[in-house]
Amino acid sequence: MYVKLSVPERLKDLRVERRMKLEELAEATGLSKSALGSYETDDYKDISPFSIVTLAEYYGVSTDYLLGVSEIKNHPDTDLAGLHLSDAMLKLLASGKINNRLLCEIATHKDFQRLMVDAEICVDRIAAMRVHDLNVVLAEARKIVMEKHDPGENDLYMRTLELAQIDENEYFSRVVHDDLDGIIRDIREAHIKDVTTADTVNPSDTARQELEAAMSYEGSPEERQARVFCKQLGIDYDKLSKEEFVSLINILKKSSLLKGQPNKRGKNKSKKK
Repeated sequence: MYVKLSVPERLKDLRVERRMKLEELAEATGLSKSALGSYETDDYKDISPFSIVTLAEYYGVSTDYLLGVSEIKNHPDTDLAGLHLSDAMLKLLASGKINNRLLCEIATHKDFQRLMVDAEICVDRIAAMRVHDLNVVLAEARKIVMEKHDPGENDLYMRTLELAQIDENEYFSRVVHDDLDGIIRDIREAHIKDVTTADTVNPSDTARQELEAAMSYEGSPEERQARVFCKQLGIDYDKLSKEEFVSLINILKKSSLLKGQPNKRGKNKSKKK
């Protein structure tokens, strides 16, 4: 989901965010247009300390961010106490057990505040009394109508009054669920073209590479087919014994996809006299 940006990419992104041309940036910073342009190319070689400091001050980011040392653009000296994070939360963030970048994207999404408000309403039962009062009114109205008119359980209006009553836990859990679903969908869509989705190796890419390696194995057609078959089943072909190999080939010979005679892997070249 996240690919670490190179120094040129960071510099170009910062300029594009401000919708500036190189000429405008050069005039604003006092650095030459040619130098600024070279900093944003993949084949750049070096950026002087003066240029780094100048650009960092102009963009309002840390020099560590520009150099790729840190992913934090600014706020390098934020007081942890001011964040009101628990020890358990700090330990979790530092553990590497969760995807902190994904967590940051969720927390900075435009609808995250709505999610937190709805979660607080649900957890603290802020609306519990209102929901309870509404349910009582509906239940009482239904009871009165049933006693006076006896319209039957399946009457349209009686059923409407019944369904209008809200299960508090179910309702607010659904609201929170919908909030989070919307956030995750937006983030997923934003990263749909990324190579990976969670800072990890894409399993499908790994499987494809392993299958390609098995199919390109330089051996007999039978052994190549056996390798592909084992790879698809998650079996380590190289750990098969001679007996297991022979049994596997005999099974695969029954398939119309496998042609030819089995490889004589493991057979002694010299014959007993």
